[in-house]
Amino acid sequence: MGSLPHFLSDPPSQKQQQPNLVDPIKLKTLFKSQQKYLNNFFDKLDHSQAHLFTQTLLNSTGTIFITGVGKSGFVSKNISQTLVSLGIKSQFLSPTDALHGDIGILTEQDVLVMFSKSGNTEELLRLVPCARAKGAFLISVTSVEGNSLMGLCDLNVHLPLERELCPFDLAPTTSTAIQMVFGCTVAIAMMDAKCLTKEGYAANHPAGRIGKSLIFKVKDVMKKQEELPVCKEGDLIMDQLVELTSKGCGCLLVIDDDYHLIGTFTDGDLRRTLKASKEGIFKLTVGEMCNRNPRTITAERMAVEAMQKMEAPPSPVQFLPVINEDNTLIGIVTLHGLVSAGL
Repeated sequence: MGSLPHFLSDPPSQKQQQPNLVDPIKLKTLFKSQQKYLNNFFDKLDHSQAHLFTQTLLNSTGTIFITGVGKSGFVSKNISQTLVSLGIKSQFLSPTDALHGDIGILTEQDVLVMFSKSGNTEELLRLVPCARAKGAFLISVTSVEGNSLMGLCDLNVHLPLERELCPFDLAPTTSTAIQMVFGCTVAIAMMDAKCLTKEGYAANHPAGRIGKSLIFKVKDVMKKQEELPVCKEGDLIMDQLVELTSKGCGCLLVIDDDYHLIGTFTDGDLRRTLKASKEGIFKLTVGEMCNRNPRTITAERMAVEAMQKMEAPPSPVQFLPVINEDNTLIGIVTLHGLVSAGL
């Protein structure tokens, strides 16, 4: 009979391996060190270079292509996506893919920005003559002085780097942080120069909460006509239970013959009336117990305003009747509807 594998037959170790623990004092020291290195960047950055770089991008009539390798590549993608979200034509260009056909997208109207800490990245150095042949304007963004890339480009921006946070000064930690800070700050400067409005920004983010809060109006999310739980003020409460519970609004909208809003009666009002009146509820009309001064909103108001109005003191509500300037009921907006719409 064969012997058991050693991991089954060996006796358990007498000394359990100690778990790895983060020293809170060392962690605090690391944060302070990173702050020091970032402050060095802010203090020594050549703002005339930064301004020329930003203006060059702003003046571009083509696409701003951004490239980098490794961690600088991830930063380049983020910066490019940020520019696109601000309505600025930009695209990440993989240096490897560019050398295998993707460089065909470059034109003489375009700008190619190359992020590299060392400025000696082989893939970027190989890309330069090919991009030059396409007529693109070349910009290097580097941190090591006297590098090869800066001498081959039309413009170079130096990002001052004291050292990496990594104890071996190797892992790109501080260098990528300053690349990101630089790129995103430039993006916001371009946003300001283009006078991008909140509405313009929202138009670029239609599916996100930001966009919806700036685009959606009450009329876009309200229930209308046959979806409305309506009744007359002379209707008996008990005769309107189906209407109260079947429309998913948690209320009745009390109207007159011309559809003017008189008030609201909620399922909470029903419980309170039943508790106070007991069997007397069978004789009570909706008009006798409804709230004749409910919160309302108009259809052209922003949907986010409806949510704010629902949550306002003295107590939150779950819906708002939607009326026009003549106090005619045209809809209802509910908290559930707003949340379902992504607001």
